[in-house]
Amino acid sequence: MTVPGPRRSEQLLFLGLLAVAAVVISLLFYALLWKAGNLADWPNLRIGFYNFCLWDEGTSSLQCHQFPELEALGVPRVGLALARLGVYGALVLALFVPLPLFLARRNGSEGEWQLVVGFLAMSSLLLAGGLGLFLTYTWKWLRLSLLGPGFLALGTALALLVLLLMATVMFSQRAEDKSKLDSF
Repeated sequence: MTVPGPRRSEQLLFLGLLAVAAVVISLLFYALLWKAGNLADWPNLRIGFYNFCLWDEGTSSLQCHQFPELEALGVPRVGLALARLGVYGALVLALFVPLPLFLARRNGSEGEWQLVVGFLAMSSLLLAGGLGLFLTYTWKWLRLSLLGPGFLALGTALALLVLLLMATVMFSQRAEDKSKLDSF
């Protein structure tokens, strides 16, 4: 049995980084576009970044609320806008990760590695901030048991973004050390 050489293991690590980036983008697309940003989607409750529907006992149906009513319920317009900006901004920035990652691997440029790390750091901060802000404003109607697959996808994407950020920092340091050794 042969042990893969250092070049082969670097290639596998890089392919792993690209695969995790693809999974993160897929999870964000699933949660924010396929599930329409709904974190709780039940027959008697639908709460998401663009839907806020509560069960109305009088009509025995879901009553969807818009902004004048939402502000009366305690959900500020600016807070919800910032939460939307955070989670959807994280998706946009995550879309920009694979190309600079590939170019950084190909060219070995420190600036390209820093660009990848910047995209990942901002994407993870925006996602964490947006999701946290949204949950802060809507927690009186939500419980952990009511959160659905959209929330699970966003939480998993956040965990993978942080993991990808740490792995990219370590991989870029390895590439930088290798380029210094090659220059001698």
